[in-house]
Parts: sequence; structure tokens; C-alpha cells
Amino acid sequence: MELIQSFLNLVAPPFTVVTLGLLLPHYVVFKYFFSLIRGLFNEDVTGKVVLITGASSGIGENLAYEYAKRGAQLVLVARRESSLEEAAEAARYYGSPEVITIAGDVSELSDCRRIIDDTMNHFGRLDHLVNNAGVANMTLFEEIIDITSFKQIMETNYWGSVYMTWLSIPYLKNRGGKIIVVSSAAAWLPSPRMSIYNASKAALRIFFETLRVEMSPEIGITVVTPGFVESEITKGKALYSHGRMEVHQDVRDALVGAIPVETAAACAKAIVRSACRGDRYLTEPSWYNAAYYLKAFCPEVVEWCYRILVYTTPGTSAAEALNKQILDLTGAKTAMYPPSIHSVEINDD
Repeated sequence: MELIQSFLNLVAPPFTVVTLGLLLPHYVVFKYFFSLIRGLFNEDVTGKVVLITGASSGIGENLAYEYAKRGAQLVLVARRESSLEEAAEAARYYGSPEVITIAGDVSELSDCRRIIDDTMNHFGRLDHLVNNAGVANMTLFEEIIDITSFKQIMETNYWGSVYMTWLSIPYLKNRGGKIIVVSSAAAWLPSPRMSIYNASKAALRIFFETLRVEMSPEIGITVVTPGFVESEITKGKALYSHGRMEVHQDVRDALVGAIPVETAAACAKAIVRSACRGDRYLTEPSWYNAAYYLKAFCPEVVEWCYRILVYTTPGTSAAEALNKQILDLTGAKTAMYPPSIHSVEINDD
């Protein structure tokens, strides 16, 4: 057995390089041609039932508006009932023929079961499930006071999507439906202060890639990996060292720096377009793909950049991060951040 392993260790790397060199150009051409063909047959979601979690703000709220513009019927889910009602009213204005709201916490299986039951009782079908709900942390792992307080990140980001998907699969199969999962570029980028959030998004990505193998072609799955997008998270709302949800924009500035933050509306438009086209993946904005390849081929460079630009030692203020200092010196925030995330006000109803 050791001889076989030694042989494979010797042969596999050059074989892989040669195979990629021969096949990759043809594969890229095929993918480009296939994407053009898919673009000609976009799914019409008029009258279809779309369930969106985390729909009370940010990407989720704007996904509701984009689906509404295409005539879809909506089930909007989040914990904040009054914010959901406001989003529902706007979705009706944008053209959705019917919108219902269901207040619930996707980290609770009982709530997820109630959400799916209410959806089926009202509409009798489900065509698109959009797993979008999520929370983040913005504290160094070493500074965490009570590690158990951070379980909610995995429970919401990962298990919330798993629960909703598990309960929805029979109904999605009946309709040849789709699952759209909002992961994050954080799934491959080792951004300091966001270790548990990053892990939850990486778990989401591999879970749904595996599920795609099991569910295809009965259910289509689009995995979305957004970069920095206008949301409560990019306002600085996250779990900090004591495990409480707080807003600290100095930390946000250290993490984001002078990187442009995309509007939630632009991101949502790209996601719905991609889902209707049947894409397997969407990175938005697309230039973040460069970061993926840099991480894949030069991981040390990515880690050095984070150490130099973002990281500050435990007990040191995030305001001392080079990223934050560059942002303040250049005044880039005005040009790079949407106006909505300059304010520290958060709707916590």
C-alpha cells in the first residue's frame, strides 16, 4: 500500500498539469459557449413562488424587489416583523402579485418547519428557495470572552440554510425548482476578525456543492459569493468580543478599507439574473474572482496582505490598522461606500 501511495505521489502532479494543459482551453471555450446558450433561455419567474430568508434588509430585501419586478409571488422571512412588512409593501409596489411575510428564526428547526408549512398552506408550491439569512463576527478569535456566544453564527448561517433546504426539497423537486444560497467571498478569504463567519460561509459552499451532486438535475443550485456589499454587516453590525450584537465602524473600516462596497440593489439584480439563467456559481462583483485565484495560487501573498493591512494585535484598537489609516488619509470612504452604510443607525425592532 505504501508503494502505491508513493507511486501516486510521484505521478499525480505531472499528470494533472499535463491534463489541465490539454483540456483547460477546450473546457473554457465550452463553458463560455454554454453560458451564451443559457442566456437565451432565462427562466420566467412570473407567478412563481419564491421564499427569501433574511429579507428584512440588505441583499435579502433587495432580492425581494428584484423578484417582484419579474412578477414572482413572495414569501419573505426574517425575525423583524415590522421591517418585513415594509419590505413586503415595497415588493407589492414593484410588481409582485402576492406577498406574505413570516416572522421566524431560521436557526430554529421548529420555526423553519412553520415557515415551510405556512408557505405550502398559502401557495401550495415552492419554486425558488433563497437562503440568505446571516450574521457575522468582527473580533479576533483570541479576544472572544465567551466562545459559546458565537454558536449562533453557525446556527444561523449554516444550519439555518440546511434546515430550510431539508424541509423544502420535496416541494422543490415537484416543481423542478432552484436553490439560491448566499455564501460569501469570505468562504475563501482568511480575513482576520471574521474567523467563525468565514468558516460558516465555507461550510455553506461545500455543503451545497455536495448537494448539487445529489440533487441534479431535479433541483438547480446557484452558489453566490458576494464581496463587500451594502448591508448591516458592512455598517459594522456584528458580534464582538462579549458575544453581543454591536455596531463598530472603526472595525468595519479596518476590514473593508478603500475597497468599493457594491450597492445591495446591484448585487440583488445580478443574483436574480444568475439564478434565472441557471448558473452554478456567481461571484459579485465579478472582479472578486481575481482574489479567488490569488488565494488558490499564492495563499501566502493573501495572508501577508491581511497581516499588513488589516490585522492588529490583541488589545490594540482596530483604528490602528493600516487599512483604516489609508481610508482616513485618502477620504476614500465617501466615494467607495454607499451613503446608507455611513450611518451607525441599525433597525433592531
